[in-house]
Amino acid sequence: MVKVFSLNAVATLVKMLTGFISVKIVAVLIGPAGIALLGQLNNFSSIFLTISTGGISSGVTKYIAENDGSQQKINVYLRTAFWITVVLSVLCGIVLIFGSGYFAQLILKDIKYQSILLVFGITTVLYAVNTLLVSVLNGYKQFKTYVKVNIAGSIVGMLFTAGLAYFWGVYGALLSAVTYQSVVLLVTIVLCSRSFWWRKENFIGKFSGLAGKRLAHYSLMSLVSAATVPVSQLLVRSYMVKHTSLVDAGIWEGMNRVSGMYLMVITTSLSIYYLPRFSELKDTVLLRNEIKLAYKLIIPFLLVATVLIYLFRNWIIWILFDANFVSMERLFIFQLLGDFFKIASWILSYQMLAKSMTSLFVSTEIIFSLAFVLLSYFFINYYGNMGATIAYAINYLLYLILMAIVFRKLILNKYE
Repeated sequence: MVKVFSLNAVATLVKMLTGFISVKIVAVLIGPAGIALLGQLNNFSSIFLTISTGGISSGVTKYIAENDGSQQKINVYLRTAFWITVVLSVLCGIVLIFGSGYFAQLILKDIKYQSILLVFGITTVLYAVNTLLVSVLNGYKQFKTYVKVNIAGSIVGMLFTAGLAYFWGVYGALLSAVTYQSVVLLVTIVLCSRSFWWRKENFIGKFSGLAGKRLAHYSLMSLVSAATVPVSQLLVRSYMVKHTSLVDAGIWEGMNRVSGMYLMVITTSLSIYYLPRFSELKDTVLLRNEIKLAYKLIIPFLLVATVLIYLFRNWIIWILFDANFVSMERLFIFQLLGDFFKIASWILSYQMLAKSMTSLFVSTEIIFSLAFVLLSYFFINYYGNMGATIAYAINYLLYLILMAIVFRKLILNKYE
């Protein structure tokens, strides 16, 4: 775990630094209102990008790790995953292209952004193939190559964001959000071409109904996440714009970006290490030890990070943003509490993905996304944009409590 976390720390450091630069440039060039629009587009694009991959990335990683040593069995999943990825990404691209005008009005409230949705539709298949290759790297535990791909993505993303936002303002920032990940496919192909599994016959072949059915469990889980988390943020942001202002919504989006950047070192390491690790562990004692080790490593780091970020919150606002974002200071306390509860619960909840606990995962995603929206609506009426951070903290505290109850036997050593 320490080895993987150390490797990932390099990629995360690069991603954080490029993220800092990108956020600063975008905040100065397009302001809080532009940040709010960018948040809307990011949430919308994440839904379509997940659908374009069939939501099978976690499943591909799991079944490669689970069948380690049998390339023949792995090929069945690779070929099926390739079919799913190509077909769905092309269909999503067609929907985006023909619905570009409608989506521009619905999400960005202006037909002038239609061309952004057109470009998004054209490049969707490139993103989907890149995502498939990255999930294959993760399944084979080729962490060094995985890290290189992530670093390349961070650098390309920063250059795209900075360059396009500088020349075209809000339009450029929005365009970069839906294109830069597709460009990374070129780097991914170059790096993956050196791997032992990089053979056409591994991917091109017959579709397997059984493999498709197994991957469908992960598809359902990923698609539910794609439909609930971003949609809940879209709803909360829209409600905030209506009942407060677009500027307040942009400041809340800025707060979310701060969370995303410092939590990156934990969330990416969890996805890289935990999913294949949980998938291969069959012994309950080993699984419990792995969870205990995770808490010992992650929670102290998270506590220190939370305290430092709160103490230096004003510096962070001035470094990452500008004077227009000063009111963000009051959002930190509940956002950081929510971040802490979120990570503490995710260490347990990753077992639902690794062990294909589809029904539980789907139901909890839907219930807690709905709870976040309803809590946000309630608190925004009283506390403005800070109400969304209060709802975020309460929601993840409740989620942590539920995860502790669901996995209580594992936590309390009651399986023997």
